[in-house]
Amino acid sequence: MPLNTVLPMSKKHGKHLPGQSRDDGVTDGPDRHRSAPAQAPSTAVRAGTVPAALGIVAVEPGTRIDLAAVDADADGGFDKAWAKDALTQERERISALQERLYAERKRSLLLVFQAIDTGGKDGTIRSVLKGVNPQGCAVSSFKVPSSDELDHDFLWRYHAKTPGRGMIGVFNRSHYEDVLVVRVKGLVPDEVWQGRYRLINDFERLLTESGTVMIKFFLHISKGEQKKRLEARIADPEKNWKFDPADLVERKSWDAYQQAFADALSHCSTPHAPWLVVPANHKWFRNYVIARTIADTLEAMDPRFPKAKTGIADLKVPD
Repeated sequence: MPLNTVLPMSKKHGKHLPGQSRDDGVTDGPDRHRSAPAQAPSTAVRAGTVPAALGIVAVEPGTRIDLAAVDADADGGFDKAWAKDALTQERERISALQERLYAERKRSLLLVFQAIDTGGKDGTIRSVLKGVNPQGCAVSSFKVPSSDELDHDFLWRYHAKTPGRGMIGVFNRSHYEDVLVVRVKGLVPDEVWQGRYRLINDFERLLTESGTVMIKFFLHISKGEQKKRLEARIADPEKNWKFDPADLVERKSWDAYQQAFADALSHCSTPHAPWLVVPANHKWFRNYVIARTIADTLEAMDPRFPKAKTGIADLKVPD
């Protein structure tokens, strides 16, 4: 895997997770986490600087990824119970840092989630962003475009949903649908979707240069795992609503989608907006490493509360 770079976890300021050594030398959790590699946290983040958690595969700009060479069943060597406990702490970090981002109101964060059917986008968003203040976060899900959306350029409906200053925006599916499903289903000529890679890169550069930090997650599951998840939806009456017979038709195009995903990730992993491939067969692992990456990125952005107005500390509230 010449282009697959696994980036280490970065330590947090003033806190520790289970499995990380505290200042007193005591380590919580299994010993196998005692020597987990770490990178020093950044004091600031610019576009493209994403401190990805251990186990995530970063697609190096200008190179090609082979998704078949990425183990969707990988778990980073973590213990399941440890990771679930650590997820709670990462949620708390995200919530606290989101408050500062919202108050600062100078920059924004856009989280992009892509995956094949049953890849876990909904579950990831629900789990990772649990406890985040809804006032500072907006989730946008992109389905089949409306007639009005089709009357505009393909990026129009996505640009309208990008986060404003102080906000965390979440794309549940995204502008990449226009080089994925559109390609596999043959909805436009080849030369049209092929030209969209360049337009997507220009769009993302515009966003990052305008103050939006982007984290793009591809949730990578195996074909066998997809089969298990589809069967679970059929077997459980409470999950029947999630199942669409069309999913079985889409499954027949598995190889075509894998090729389309690989091409999109390879063409559109750039210095200002890199792609991160998350092994996602294990939901507990997926949730932890994504939450860790989001929290570390927010911490590296280092949002600050605005300075108080002069003299406010001397004011008294009348009876």
